[in-house]
Amino acid sequence: MNRGRLVFAQLMHHLPLTTFRRCVIRYRGEFKVKSFSRLDQFLCMAFAQLTYRESLRDIEVCLRAQSSKLYHLGIRSAVARNTLANANAVRDWRIYADFAQSLIGIARRLYLQEPFGVDLQETVYALDATTIDLCLSVFPWAHFRSTKAAVKMHTLLDLRGNIPSFIHISNGKLHDVHALDMLLPEPGAIYVMDRAYVDFARLHVLHEAGAFFVTRAKSNLDAHRVYSAPADRSAGVICDQTIAMDGYLTQRHYPAHLRRIRFKDPETGKTLIFLTNQVTLPALTICALYKSRWQVELFFKWIKQHLRIKQFYGVSENAVKTQIWIAVSVYVLVAIIRKRLRLEASLYTLLQVFSVTVFEKMPIQAAILATPDRFDDAEGSNQLELFTF
Repeated sequence: MNRGRLVFAQLMHHLPLTTFRRCVIRYRGEFKVKSFSRLDQFLCMAFAQLTYRESLRDIEVCLRAQSSKLYHLGIRSAVARNTLANANAVRDWRIYADFAQSLIGIARRLYLQEPFGVDLQETVYALDATTIDLCLSVFPWAHFRSTKAAVKMHTLLDLRGNIPSFIHISNGKLHDVHALDMLLPEPGAIYVMDRAYVDFARLHVLHEAGAFFVTRAKSNLDAHRVYSAPADRSAGVICDQTIAMDGYLTQRHYPAHLRRIRFKDPETGKTLIFLTNQVTLPALTICALYKSRWQVELFFKWIKQHLRIKQFYGVSENAVKTQIWIAVSVYVLVAIIRKRLRLEASLYTLLQVFSVTVFEKMPIQAAILATPDRFDDAEGSNQLELFTF
């Protein structure tokens, strides 16, 4: 079926183009557009992500060198640096944000049964944010500190498949805890987060919605013990307590009881104190859930290492958000293809193979099978992998 089709065309064949057109119509994306459509822009930027292009000039030169194949890539217009720069600067980034969310929905259904290290039926999310540093003189709209600029990428990661289910891009000044205000709590789901998200009014909103959270206690926690459950000290659980808040405002913000677990890591000897409203799971499971939060840190490091979101092709806010959302779309699209084609290779391997075979006429499976088994070993121990189940 894929004989004679370029690898890039096979990849883009998995895009839900009907959904893409609906997103374009929703924001009047083709208003006064005579050439270089929204789809052309998306495909050029996706090509840049897959092949690690350094700049708009780099994109233009590479695509013009293969001008006879552009039609087969799905690009219907000539590619010019100024045209692409203008499209990134003025065309609404929300089109690509909505489209990325639709791809996320597809990927989450495909990875619904994936294990993540803790044997639970409930959906488990890890919430965190990462800062992408920018130059203040070039990106003045992203003012962060007196001498630097930055944007923040707030992410809610579904740990079954490491698929981001929620992403919000803000300037660097927005505190992490405000991401809780943007979430629609899912009853029965478990949200794992670090101490930056300890705001008892917001945590009580999650509790009232029927959701659960696991976080770490701050050192100034003002609370008293109500009840102590038996603790397995041999496994590192020092205590498993039910507590009530003592502070005047804290009592009002979180009137219900909480569970406090003190755990000493047998490997590092470090003592950690966890807070949760989940009272039925074993204490060691709560500790394992918080440990799984590290997957969101790996996700941030991975996409910074392997996708183009640290160096930008444009300097406007619209161009930066467009590039980030298309990078997320490419990440999720490759994850979808990996599951649909039942590819055993890691996501790192897939991206490396696609980067050098986009203009080849061969089935994707053949390109992956032709890759030596030792390819994964060549990454080195410092490379991060998310899809190595």
